[in-house]
Amino acid sequence: MPRNRFFVYILASWSRTLYVGVIRDLVRRVHQHREGLVSGFTRRYKMTRLVYFEETPSACSAFARERQIKGWARERKIRLIELTNA
Repeated sequence: MPRNRFFVYILASWSRTLYVGVIRDLVRRVHQHREGLVSGFTRRYKMTRLVYFEETPSACSAFARERQIKGWARERKIRLIELTNA
């Protein structure tokens, strides 16, 4: 896997709580979330469903995109998820 790949991702719980994160190894991270291996917010709210992701070429662009999405209203995040999964 190329070292310059980063992913911005959104997880959802069954109660529709959303979490936005950045990671280099998306498959491993989603597995960790599903197994409850990541402490904190995602484990407390049972964030287990990957509902959106995008690949970026650098850490800087990934963190900038994460900040951008986190700044959006919930409705805009949901539109992004729905447009991508339509």
